[in-house]
Formats: sequence, C-alpha cells, structure tokens
Amino acid sequence: MNEKISNTEAENEVSGSLLLGTGLAVASMILLPALAMRLGLGASLTGALRIALMKASSKAVSGA
Repeated sequence: MNEKISNTEAENEVSGSLLLGTGLAVASMILLPALAMRLGLGASLTGALRIALMKASSKAVSGA
C-alpha cells in the first residue's frame, strides 16, 4: 500500500515538472516574443530572455 502511495506521489512530481517545463517553453517561444514586440524590446534582449526561459525549462524537466 505504501509503495502505491509513493508511486503516485512520484508520478505527480514528474507530471508537475513536465507541466512547468512545457509552460516555460511555450512562454519562451510564443509569449515572450509577442510581449517583446509590444514593448519594443531589442532582438538581443529578447533572445537573452528566451535563452534564460529555455534553461529554466530544461532544469525544471530534469529535476535539477
């Protein structure tokens, strides 16, 4: 019984990290460029922000 509970908790943790990683990836690919265009940010700043969000996404999925 305890093994089943711990497996469910582990699956929830994995699902949560995948959801967070996917959300950050979507934000970096779609939302950030649209927001940057609206605010008039430069391409280099937008690129740096996208890189930072993709690194955060990678860390969230890998569990680091």
